[in-house]
Amino acid sequence: MFEAVEGMLAEHAELEGRLGLPETHADARLARTLNRRYAELGAIIAVWREWQQHGEDAGAAEELAADDPAFAEEVTALRAQQEDAAERLRKLLVPRAPADDKDAILEVKSGEGGEESALFAGDLLRMYTRYAERRGWKTEVLDAAESDLGGFKSVTVAIKGGSASSEGPGQAPYGLLKFEGGVHRVQRVPVTESQGRIHTSAAGVLVVPEAEAVDVEIHDNDLRIDVFRSSGPGGQSVNTTDSAVRITHLPTGIVVSCQNEKSQLQNKEQALRILRARLLAAAQEAADAEASEARRSQVRTVDRSERIRTYNFPENRISDHRTGYKAYNLDQVLDGDLQPVLDSCVEADLAARLAALEE
Repeated sequence: MFEAVEGMLAEHAELEGRLGLPETHADARLARTLNRRYAELGAIIAVWREWQQHGEDAGAAEELAADDPAFAEEVTALRAQQEDAAERLRKLLVPRAPADDKDAILEVKSGEGGEESALFAGDLLRMYTRYAERRGWKTEVLDAAESDLGGFKSVTVAIKGGSASSEGPGQAPYGLLKFEGGVHRVQRVPVTESQGRIHTSAAGVLVVPEAEAVDVEIHDNDLRIDVFRSSGPGGQSVNTTDSAVRITHLPTGIVVSCQNEKSQLQNKEQALRILRARLLAAAQEAADAEASEARRSQVRTVDRSERIRTYNFPENRISDHRTGYKAYNLDQVLDGDLQPVLDSCVEADLAARLAALEE
C-alpha cells in the first residue's frame, strides 16, 4: 500500500514547481485546486518520511542491541513509533471523495413539532456557525424563513473554509459537515409548554458541496424563474416588492427559492448558487456509487423515527445513533464544541473504507 507514495513524491515536486509560476496564480480556481492537492500530498509524504525514519532508527538500534542489550528497550519504542506512523499513513492513503475538499452549503429545515421544531432549527444553525467560528471558517446566510417565535422554518447557509495549507486532507467544510446530513431529534420542555412536559421534535439537515460556476453548466433555457413577494420579518422593502425569486431547473425538477435579500437580482444570484450546489451533488450521485450511498443517508423527510442524532436537554446528553457516540456536554456542543462528535463519524467512515479495501 505504501508503494503508492513513491509516485506521490514526483507529483508533489511537480506541483511545487507549478505553484511557483505567476501564471498559475492568475487563475484563482486553479491555484486553489493545486494548493489543496499539494497540501494533501505534503501531509502524506511527511508521515511516510516519519515512518521511514523510525524504521531506519529501529534497524540501527537492533544492530547495536546485538552487542549491548541496553538498546533493546529503544528498539521496542522505535518499532511502536513506526507502527503508529504506519497506521496514520494507512488512513491518509485511503481514497477520499473529491468533494471532501470543497466548501459546503448547509440547509436546516424544521419538521415535526411545529414552533418547537423551528426553535430547534435555530439552535442547530447557531451550533454550526459557532463551530465554523472555532475553525476559522466564514459563514453566509443565503436564505432564511423565520418562525413567529424567532426560530427558522428553513435556513440555508454557505460555509467557506480556510486555505489549503491550514486544513489537512478531509478537513474542509464539506469533508466534515457531510456527516451532519439527516434528521436531528430533540427532547426538551418547549417554551410553549405550560405543564413542564418533555416533548420530542425534529429538524432536518441537508449538506451539499458548494459548486463553482465551472463545476456545473446551467443553460438559461433550462430555467424557469418566477418572482413573488417576500414574506416574514425584514426591512421596509419586504412585503412591498416582488423581490423574492424561485428558480426551477426544468431537466431535473429541482426548485430553489430565495427571499433573504432586498433586491431581486441578489436573490437570483443566491438561488443560482444553491442550485449549482444541488446539481453538483446530483451529478455525483449518478456518477459515484459511494457518493450516492452517502446522499441517500441524508434523510429528506423529517421523521423522528429516522433520526441520526438525539439532543436530550434534561440529561444534557447528545447521542449519535450511527457511531454509538454519547456525551453529557450538550450545552457545550450547541455552543460549537462539535468536533468530538464529528470525529466519531470520521473514524467510523474511515474504518468502513479501510475494511472495504482489505476485502
